Amino acid sequence: MTTDTLYLDHAATTVVRPEVIDVVVDAMRSANANASGLHGASRAAKNAMEAAREEAASIVGAARPLDIVFTSGGTEADNLALGGVVGRSTRRTLVTSAVEHEAVIESSVALARSGRTHRLVSVDTSCRIDPAEVAEAVDADVAIVSVMTANNEIGTIQPVAETAAAVRSVDPEVVVHTDAVQAFSSETVTLDALDVDLLSLAAHKFGGPKGVGLLAVRSHVRLDPMMHGGGQEAGRRSGTSNVPGIVGMVAAMRIAAADRTSFRRTVGTERDDFERVLGAAVPSITFNGAGVERLPQHSHFHVPGVLAETLLIRLDQRGIQAAAGSACQSGAVEPSHVLTAMGYTSTKAGECIRVTFGWTTRPGDGVTAARRFAETIGDLT
Repeated sequence: MTTDTLYLDHAATTVVRPEVIDVVVDAMRSANANASGLHGASRAAKNAMEAAREEAASIVGAARPLDIVFTSGGTEADNLALGGVVGRSTRRTLVTSAVEHEAVIESSVALARSGRTHRLVSVDTSCRIDPAEVAEAVDADVAIVSVMTANNEIGTIQPVAETAAAVRSVDPEVVVHTDAVQAFSSETVTLDALDVDLLSLAAHKFGGPKGVGLLAVRSHVRLDPMMHGGGQEAGRRSGTSNVPGIVGMVAAMRIAAADRTSFRRTVGTERDDFERVLGAAVPSITFNGAGVERLPQHSHFHVPGVLAETLLIRLDQRGIQAAAGSACQSGAVEPSHVLTAMGYTSTKAGECIRVTFGWTTRPGDGVTAARRFAETIGDLT
């Protein structure tokens, strides 16, 4: 077993940045009181949180700090977006793409069980939606449309702004949401750039701590709370505020946003080198989504005749840590709903691997990883 481990599962969670760890630890010491209290320690915690809220609003282009709702992560942010809008609306239909993250799909399914209608819009073989097809799914009963900024498995970047425009041309009252969790490190992610009303983020995808996220909300959008209690977050999300996590997330947002150009260049070079070397060594490999715009850190591919589970185990023994599908599927290696929506058979879906680079990726990692992949695939074929 090699001692030089390459972590290539940044789409599942990336490494917490050292600067963020320092911020979190400092907040645990200086701002760890309950931010809802009235005494000095509580005021210090609240001041730290509100300063972070103001900065987060600036980064994602929210009109007011109040338009940022802090959550426990991307899953809660997605659930609040969908359930919050539908719960407040007299309209009862949700429209999503068929390849959304499980947080959006399963939230929609749960809402459908309570009497709402969930419409799925198909994608092409590259995992890309057609804005016109999304617009065709809109009628007078649609409350919200949710289309992710970029797919977490394939890396395909969706035409979110074009989709929002198409939806509003049919009905300007429809709320448009995007799960931007996977895209924040490499893409411009603001409410205006994506032309959306709601935007979800999760800190652990861009160098922040786990267990904290946010939902950015246009000022005109009203949400029913999904969590009830003390009425924190302006009544939209109850629960004692995780101040150390919040300030850590916003520190990570600041760093990631400032580092985007360098990040794109570094991970894009390594991803391209990885695909070039591996494709030459194993000509039977097909890189999924390669014909459309993808996140520069993503590589998703099919290895005919090699089970992904077997390949991942062998790769782990060689110091390569990669994945098959979304890590939010409880560790199960089973047919991905994304690949199924793209038209893959269960057999083909079970032979697909996801490699994702991140901020810790070093020059040369792409070639090193490709060579180890090629050697391991050779052992299995």
